[in-house]
Amino acid sequence: MHSISIDSTESSLLDCSGEERDAAYRKVVWRLMPFLFACYFVNYLDRANIGFAKLQFTADLHFGDAVYGFGAGLFFVGYVIFEVPSNLLLQRIGTRATITRIMIFWGLVSAATAFVRTPTELYVARFFLGVAEAGFFPGVVLYLTYWFPSKRRGRMTSVFMSALAVAGIFGSPLSGLVMTQLHGLRGLAGWQVLFIVEGLPAAVLGVIAWFLLEDGPERVSWLTPRQKEIIARDLAVDRSMRPSVRESYLHTLLDIRVYVAGFVSATMFSASVSIALWAPTLIREAGARDFQAVGLLTAIPYLAAAMGMYFLSRSSDLLLERRWHAAAAAAACGVCLAALPFGGGSVLITVALLSVAAAGLYGAIVVFWTIPPAYLPEATRACGIALISSLAAISGFFSPAMVGALKAASGSLYIGLAGVGAVTILGALVLLIGIPADSIRPTFPR
Repeated sequence: MHSISIDSTESSLLDCSGEERDAAYRKVVWRLMPFLFACYFVNYLDRANIGFAKLQFTADLHFGDAVYGFGAGLFFVGYVIFEVPSNLLLQRIGTRATITRIMIFWGLVSAATAFVRTPTELYVARFFLGVAEAGFFPGVVLYLTYWFPSKRRGRMTSVFMSALAVAGIFGSPLSGLVMTQLHGLRGLAGWQVLFIVEGLPAAVLGVIAWFLLEDGPERVSWLTPRQKEIIARDLAVDRSMRPSVRESYLHTLLDIRVYVAGFVSATMFSASVSIALWAPTLIREAGARDFQAVGLLTAIPYLAAAMGMYFLSRSSDLLLERRWHAAAAAAACGVCLAALPFGGGSVLITVALLSVAAAGLYGAIVVFWTIPPAYLPEATRACGIALISSLAAISGFFSPAMVGALKAASGSLYIGLAGVGAVTILGALVLLIGIPADSIRPTFPR
């Protein structure tokens, strides 16, 4: 999408030292990644804090588990409907305008959730939160391709997505603390304060995005001409190692690989949503009754997730291998979710199983999301990534709705979560069978 003329400097760039190249990318990393990390941190808080709020508001508002599960899942209906349009709009108006629009809208909607009183109001709030957030994640995945070649993008994707784990590590105790210590503030219940305190920062970050982000290396003033040329050359080489096939959006819609990747992503997404929305309830039912204790214990699986992200993405980049890393880690997650009934009544075993599941799952997700940009043609990459993300998000509706309905009918969370685990294992197998290694190998320059 973005290009810089590099013909006159091609020979000098071929002689570029590793130190000079690393210095150019180091500048990009420190300029962009902390902010993108902060955005995704807040994004995850606003998406998942309903799992903590549920511990209070279901009693305050007399909502059952089926209402909660359906309402939590409606987020993904709005997300799916507007995911592809949002990412295509990004190509027209740029990343800066898109992220600004998304974050201000979602911050205001998240804060407004504090004032729901009926199931219908909860459903509306969650649907429009999904509409607001649509396009953020695939937009950033696409944005990273404007700055980093494939060889570096795995690590950058890991840095960005590690915000999920960090949000769980610090956000879970924060949520428990807010609900306990700020309950009654200005007449608001703890869960209401939680939505407001964790929602409004997104709107603030949206304003900052307008002034901080640019839509490509050639447009910034903080890189030297030489550094711009180095990055442009690397990106050009990266593009040249993919098949130079012109494909239309119709070809993308008809590409079976998009749907294979969408299914695989859906199985991982289902597991991710299940952990985020039901882990506090699992831990509380296992014996941790105090909100602060639940928050601290819920942080442990996310600490494990951060470690899984780091070590798995590092190994994947060093070995230049994606499929087996993602599939094996996802399968481990599925096994642990299916084994949760064996931890019933024990906080220690429940937290241990959730920790191994989270480490495998989030490590798998990080590695997986380096695969779609590697085989999709540049002209249709935005559409393809958004479509894969949308297909994944569909599971975000059905998974919590199914688990909530089964919980309401049987009194047990374990039946639904065991089903989620089995589907995650199936997704790992589909990844290995449906995405051949030679379809992504050409994107790894040696």
